[in-house]
Amino acid sequence: MTQREALAILKTGANVFLTGEPGAGKTFVVNEYVRWLRASGIEPAITAATGIAATHISGMTLHSWSGIGVADALSVADIDRIAQKEPVARRVGKAKVLIIDEVSMLSAAVLDAADAVCREVRRADAPFGGLSLVLVGDFFQLPPVSRGRDPSVRFCYESAAWQALNPIACYLSEQHRQEDAAFLDILSAMRASAVEELHYERLSARRASAPPADAPRLYSHNADVDRENAAELAKLPGAAKVYRMTASGRENLVEALKRGCLSPETLELKEGAEVMFTKNSPQGRYANGTLGRVAGFDSESGYPIVETRQGSAIVADPMEWQVVEDGKVRASIAQIPLRLAYAMTVHKSQGMSMDAAAIDLARAFEYGQGYVALSRVRTLDGLHLLGLNARALEVHPEVALKDHEFRAASEAAAETFAAMVPAELEEMQKNFVRAMGGDWLSEEAFEEKKSRGGLAAAGKRASADRYADTLALLREKKPLNEIAKARELTVQTIIRHIETLAAQGRIHRADYEYLLPRADAIAEIREALAAAEGDKLAPVHEALRGRYSYEAIRLARLTGAK
Repeated sequence: MTQREALAILKTGANVFLTGEPGAGKTFVVNEYVRWLRASGIEPAITAATGIAATHISGMTLHSWSGIGVADALSVADIDRIAQKEPVARRVGKAKVLIIDEVSMLSAAVLDAADAVCREVRRADAPFGGLSLVLVGDFFQLPPVSRGRDPSVRFCYESAAWQALNPIACYLSEQHRQEDAAFLDILSAMRASAVEELHYERLSARRASAPPADAPRLYSHNADVDRENAAELAKLPGAAKVYRMTASGRENLVEALKRGCLSPETLELKEGAEVMFTKNSPQGRYANGTLGRVAGFDSESGYPIVETRQGSAIVADPMEWQVVEDGKVRASIAQIPLRLAYAMTVHKSQGMSMDAAAIDLARAFEYGQGYVALSRVRTLDGLHLLGLNARALEVHPEVALKDHEFRAASEAAAETFAAMVPAELEEMQKNFVRAMGGDWLSEEAFEEKKSRGGLAAAGKRASADRYADTLALLREKKPLNEIAKARELTVQTIIRHIETLAAQGRIHRADYEYLLPRADAIAEIREALAAAEGDKLAPVHEALRGRYSYEAIRLARLTGAK
């Protein structure tokens, strides 16, 4: 099934299982669907099976969203108690569309527990209380998470909730990550449990006793990762520059964000350190998994300058990871979007695309662990194997059989929807939007709105909305720290919003005049700005002997500086 076909089915509001090989575009399809929902006035509830996956989509774990916590099974009394919790009752009761990412890592018991809570809160006996469900994932990847690694844990497609939902399988067939036919053949053979001598030979040819120094290592155990990263950083001369994570919002949500964030709470870097970006740049400057080396530190901000493998020099400004609920930011953390790239675990590499990696699968212990690791790399030439055991090339035998069912069901669904008259399909989509209380947009109207900007994907709020919220608070003459607190952002980010609004012509001096320093201070700052060479503020701050903050200098610059 193509991405376009899957999107058309999603827009009907049908319960869907969106799957496909790594690199097939599952995340792209979900983001497009979320943009369409929001453009139609429908705010989806976005969740994931794990904290790491949740940080990628600015959602929360299904466990937190549904209130079930770490429980694998719930009694009737448990369900009643959870359903009476105000936050759970509010978000579950208001929800219309529920998206669950990395669903393969949910056990049958967890999906059934979430289903039971939704039915109780919404007072409806339909699956998940009548919510429209989108289940996203690939069962060939890491298996369900369970306490104590219980071998009896069942896949969520075996749950009563899954059977009741009976989701339409949308199996994406396109490939947008791997570019190497021989490598794709190996990965396809693993999915089919049909690895042959030829595939072993091709992988064996990629064994490397001394892989490139700048290729990140993937290990199956955390201890190996921590040891290698610390040792490699220690080899570099000089003292490390330290960046500490900041946070705001509800404590439990902040802690969940920290656990799932790929950037550490305390990031230590030195010039020459090999690093990896841990988030996608909204401007497209880098992606989650982009590799590079710290070339130095910006003299004005102190932030690291990363020279990527493609030759770009990027100042790595702090970015935010958020939990967005009902279109509002409930918690956020901010950190430099980097981590040391000498080593990382296979688990934390999920969702990344890498040009090269040195992978040690000698101690692989989970079905799917080897498949996840190998499928992170785009080409066979970029793969450097440090070790391999028999388990590393195995996928769960039950999943291999179930996969045939999903593929066949997806083909049947594609044929059914392809046979529909376009007007019939559009009417189904209109009816869904109306039932959800939204406003129908034709495909042409949606594309036009998207081309103008301002449509937010999963994990993103529209920039225009973000700036509008800041502008509204400025016009209420709120102090900077209050605006930052209300927006759950840093003061520096609010200043950047003001600068952007000014560049767009959407703000006037009268809107921020109350924040400006005294008239004589503005004159002194503007004189220092005029005397400075270039646009960096550090020399200006130094020339003014630290009498004015960087924020004051930036605001004064807006009044007509050079």
